[in-house]
Amino acid sequence: MAESILFLAHVDESGKTLPKAAYEAFSAAVDLAHRLGATLTVGIVGEGVREAANTFSGAGVRILGVAGPDFAHPRYRSDAAALEAICREAAASIVIAPATSRFLRVMAGVAERLKGQIDTHITSFDIVDGMLSAKRWFYRQRLEAVIQRAGRPWFLVMDCGCQDAWSGAQGTAKIEMIEVALPENCRRTVYAGVRTPNIDAQTIRPDAKLLFVAGAGWCKKQPDGQTHLREAESIILQFLEESGASLGGSKSLVDQSGENQAVLGFMTHLNQVGQTGSTPRHPKGLSMCCHGEEPHVVGWRFISERRAVNLDPNCGWARGKADVLYVADAFQVIAKLNSLLAAKAVRTEEWCEASHELNPAGCQQ
Repeated sequence: MAESILFLAHVDESGKTLPKAAYEAFSAAVDLAHRLGATLTVGIVGEGVREAANTFSGAGVRILGVAGPDFAHPRYRSDAAALEAICREAAASIVIAPATSRFLRVMAGVAERLKGQIDTHITSFDIVDGMLSAKRWFYRQRLEAVIQRAGRPWFLVMDCGCQDAWSGAQGTAKIEMIEVALPENCRRTVYAGVRTPNIDAQTIRPDAKLLFVAGAGWCKKQPDGQTHLREAESIILQFLEESGASLGGSKSLVDQSGENQAVLGFMTHLNQVGQTGSTPRHPKGLSMCCHGEEPHVVGWRFISERRAVNLDPNCGWARGKADVLYVADAFQVIAKLNSLLAAKAVRTEEWCEASHELNPAGCQQ
């Protein structure tokens, strides 16, 4: 039986475009439709979908839309009704959606309403013996599963950071609007607003260009025989603010809080990167006072460029795990970078060149 594909998306907070994760998932949907020779339909939900739909005008796809004030913000009952209506109109055998927080809450319920199958955290697709296979990771990206299902419709929710975002010519798209009448009991949940932490309190930034990972060395005694935790906190937070980097931590550092040892006040297990932590996908990574042990480096497998600063020239990063190792004092390196960033003398992307000025002789490829 020939497959048909439906791609689902929702308008982002701006009300004008889609989340980045949606364009990444759409790129995978376009590629899959081409490989299967399948038709591709796009369904969009939001208060207004015109501007978002125009970004797909160059893709030559059928576009379905559900719009109105009831669909401006995430709400299970209204989102489920809108997505169900789009799916029934498209009658597709494969439904692809981005793993946004809004869709992760509702997609399983939509699949149940349509008597379909669902798999989440999908990273890529493959065609094996003419059959569609979906891939996802388990056990902190150490095991990859290949999934095939005979049941249809098959809902596939794709993780972000696994595909290049789609971009194409924009114009005026033709949209087929679907009317969805919500009963009053679907409006009982009321959107009140969004509360976010201050920029200096938010240390985990998935879309940052740079991942800064701190190790236990920040909490150890320095050359003067004393620890300098308050100084470490101050210069690290300043660097995060000036550079916009995301903060990660080694297991040895975040575990110290459970061992009644003095730790960085803003570091939690949510920041942990590695085998038992997260596996981020930032373009660049900078490790400070980490030793580059294998369990920790596992979390860096999707980082495109890795650099490290460590006083030990024989640490794990020096054994082929980092593109460049700077043998230098992390306190001095970050203090220097902060002064350059504050003076706008260096861009975030140039952090490596700035740190090289401190110890060019200690740079190891």
